Amino acid sequence: MHKNQRNKSNEKNNIHKKEGFIRLISGKWRGKKLLVKNSLGLRPTTDRTKETLFNWLMHDIQDATCLDCFSGSGSLAFEALSRFAKHVQLIEQNTSAIKQLQANALQLKATNISIVEGDCIKFLQQSTSQTYDIVFVDPPFSHDLIQPCCKLLENNGYLSDNALIYIEMESDISDLKLPKNWTLLKEKKTRQVIYQLYTHVSMPLGVISSE
Repeated sequence: MHKNQRNKSNEKNNIHKKEGFIRLISGKWRGKKLLVKNSLGLRPTTDRTKETLFNWLMHDIQDATCLDCFSGSGSLAFEALSRFAKHVQLIEQNTSAIKQLQANALQLKATNISIVEGDCIKFLQQSTSQTYDIVFVDPPFSHDLIQPCCKLLENNGYLSDNALIYIEMESDISDLKLPKNWTLLKEKKTRQVIYQLYTHVSMPLGVISSE
C-alpha cells in the first residue's frame, strides 16, 4: 500500500473513532440512524435498554411533553419524538454534542423540539411554569448528578401530576435518596447499570418532599 493510501485509511479510521450512530427503534423514524460525536462521558443508552424503557412508556409517550436532562446523544429524546411525543426539551452542556443534536433535529425536520446548551443542574435551579409528563435522567456516570437533579425537578415545579421519571445509573449506587412522593414502577439491572421508572404524585402546596 502506498503511503498516501495508508494516510487516507488512517484518516478514515480516526473519523470512525470520533463518530458513531444511534438507531431509532420504532415510530415514524423507525430504523433511522443518527450521527453521534464520541465525547468524554457521552454514553448513549443501548438499544436493548431503550426498547425496554419505551415498552414501559408505551401507553404514555404519545402526546407527552418530555424533558431530556443530560441529553448527550439525544437517543431518548429522538426516540420519544419518533413515537409521537408532543414536544421534547433537551439540555446538554457539551458544545460538540449540542451541534450534533441540532444537526440531527434538522435532518429529521423535527419542529417540536427545543435544545438548550447549559448545565442541567443550574437550569433546574430556576422555577418554571412549564411542567413535563415524562423526564429522562441519564447523566454521565461518577458525577453524583442524579440526586440533586431529582430534588430540583420535584421542588422547582418541573413535574406534572403523575409524571413519569426515568433514571439510569451505575449498578453500584445504593444510597440514592429520591423525593418521598415518587413511587418505583419498574426496574431492571445489568452488571453495570440500573434503570428505573418512577411516578410522581403532587404534594400539597408548600410541602418539600425531597430528602
